[in-house]
Amino acid sequence: MSTHEHKKNAITNIGFYVITVSDTRTKEDDTGGQLIMSLAEDKGHRIVGYEIIKDDINAIAKIFLDVSEKNDVDAIILTGGTGISRRDVTPEAILPLLDKNLPGFGEIFRGLSMQEIGSAAMMSRALAGTKNGKAIFCIPGSRGGIRLAMGSLILEETGHMLWEMRK
Repeated sequence: MSTHEHKKNAITNIGFYVITVSDTRTKEDDTGGQLIMSLAEDKGHRIVGYEIIKDDINAIAKIFLDVSEKNDVDAIILTGGTGISRRDVTPEAILPLLDKNLPGFGEIFRGLSMQEIGSAAMMSRALAGTKNGKAIFCIPGSRGGIRLAMGSLILEETGHMLWEMRK
């Protein structure tokens, strides 16, 4: 089956829930979270929720589990906390809670990032997986990283991922 044949069954009008992980951002100055929502809506998808949560492993895990139970959510995007600073704990919070880990997402993201930012791409711990039939993405908080993840991967494949999970 060709790529086109696989994608013809992709889910459209996806309900995205955006979670910004940051100790400093507010809804007024969270340009990364706003960018994710804008890019998704520009492709005809819905934003069904948006939160900002502190860089705290327990708080991140709690909101993630709560959101993963919501019926109107198809995909969850967590932005921020994927680097290597002491406060970056998003992968530690999310990875153990996933039903399935999709290591290819992080591998491809870092490969694409390498073309844009060079060897610093190795410090990204971006990841993806599934939880309760939902597509899960943990991506950097930088606008460049968000544009790359959304434009090259998330908006291209989430509908297909959802179809595969639901068939």
